[in-house]
Amino acid sequence: MVLLSGGLDSATTAAVAIRDGFELHALSLDYGQRHVAELDAAKRVARDLAAAQHVVVQVDLRAIGGSALTADMVVPKNEDPTANRIPVTYVPARNTLLLSLALGWAEVIGAFDIFIGVNALDYSGYPDCRPEFIRAFEKLANVATKAGTTGGTFTIHAPLIDMSKADIIRLGTELGVNFASTLSCYDPDPAGRACGECDACQLRLRGFAEAGLADPIAYARG
Repeated sequence: MVLLSGGLDSATTAAVAIRDGFELHALSLDYGQRHVAELDAAKRVARDLAAAQHVVVQVDLRAIGGSALTADMVVPKNEDPTANRIPVTYVPARNTLLLSLALGWAEVIGAFDIFIGVNALDYSGYPDCRPEFIRAFEKLANVATKAGTTGGTFTIHAPLIDMSKADIIRLGTELGVNFASTLSCYDPDPAGRACGECDACQLRLRGFAEAGLADPIAYARG
């Protein structure tokens, strides 16, 4: 079970799961985000990787708001994405919700390995991308489910958590990930082109530069 956003991290995570011998069942979330182009990217990645299943679950988080991705708030541009802050693009409890949905589906299909592409180095300050969160959710999964309390053991895999963006890109390249299918932008234009200026775009562009590789996607800027 892989949480697939359509970004380069989740695409690489899915490729890692395949490399490690797992059959790919991908879950994406349509949560009312402004950047719905990422769902198209997720579909492309799932197709590229020949996923056994790709399910898109709808949970409209606009009713809750609290984020520039789900409410009428400006997405920050040209700020330092590594600053010690939690930016307005943080979606309240998103990874907790995502993992909970993945856990439910995993229990239904009999999967005990859940992969998520969180990263604790280039993570824009999000608290739900840290190792302690992953450990806590894994513990929760094994006490909150029928499968986990009747002999099964869930494992939450975060294979990229200690890697730099450049290392993630190198790994994805080695595993044959088609990064042209991915989208990492928080505020793409109507044509689905990345803005090149939000935190996610800056981290992505910096990662490709440090990896010595060209980013294959189109950008709206210059």
